[in-house]
Amino acid sequence: MFFSIKIRLALAGIAMLHAGANVFAAEGPPSKPVRFIVPFAPGGGTDIAARVYAATLTRQTGQNFVVDNRPGASGAVGVDITAKAPPDGQTICIISASNTVNSAVNPKLTYDLARDLQGISQITSAFFVLVVHQSSPIKSTKDLIAIAKVQPGKLNYGSSGAGGITHLAGELFSNLAAIRMVHIPYRGESAAIADLLGGQTQLQFASPLNAGPHLNSGKLRALGISSGKRNPALADIPTIAESGLPGYDVSQWYGVITSAKVSPTQISRLSRSFASASKEPEIMQRLRTDGVDAVSSTPAEFHSHIKAEIGKWAKLVKETNLQLQ
Repeated sequence: MFFSIKIRLALAGIAMLHAGANVFAAEGPPSKPVRFIVPFAPGGGTDIAARVYAATLTRQTGQNFVVDNRPGASGAVGVDITAKAPPDGQTICIISASNTVNSAVNPKLTYDLARDLQGISQITSAFFVLVVHQSSPIKSTKDLIAIAKVQPGKLNYGSSGAGGITHLAGELFSNLAAIRMVHIPYRGESAAIADLLGGQTQLQFASPLNAGPHLNSGKLRALGISSGKRNPALADIPTIAESGLPGYDVSQWYGVITSAKVSPTQISRLSRSFASASKEPEIMQRLRTDGVDAVSSTPAEFHSHIKAEIGKWAKLVKETNLQLQ
């Protein structure tokens, strides 16, 4: 009798796990594929994350998730398509922190990210490392601020492009520290790091993926990480906030959105699917190789995060009279 009860409990547990991983199957999957829009070109971080999640979701749910790259206008083209798609829950879009920057600084957008789109779930979280050349006299965040105050406009920093998240990371740093640095935009992070290594720039907010090899070789020195709390992957590196600039917090992240007209039931179902996928070892391991953590959130949590990010960057642009066009 006891053995029989154990078998029934085990089978019930397996059924519950299966139901949690396959929420579409429990509720009846839609008959057509889910269009998973990536508003950037193939090969980038958002594209890689979308394809990793799409493959896992297709396997878990039995519903095809098909990646559709729609680059243009700093991610605005793909988001606009999502906002105007039929509100049947069959069109979703991956966005990054850069999309909230775009919404904060570009008055010509054809959509309102916080009004016309609805968050489904945040799916990744990452940070930047504030790095300088190993020969630099700057040893800490406090050193950087002190030198910049004495020599306003003498220090410059590279970014992956004007109006991008690493550009705004530098502008937020300057604003909070009440200093002035010169921004040097590049076409991509790799080009910016090359000039940092060559001595053409003095500092940079770089991804762990691109900065890591140069930190390990000793060619670059890390002053701090941009997120609000330390990361286990770089546990010996303090946050910028704790090492000289209280209140500083900039994260890179990816998340999934859909039209605001999609029903809460469909959005909740999609959110649960992404939450289940984020726990898959395959996804966690693949993203970790890029210095990214797989995460999840409720639709309400992610939508609040989107609005907070837009507000933060809009406030910065207004306070600094930043010209990005």
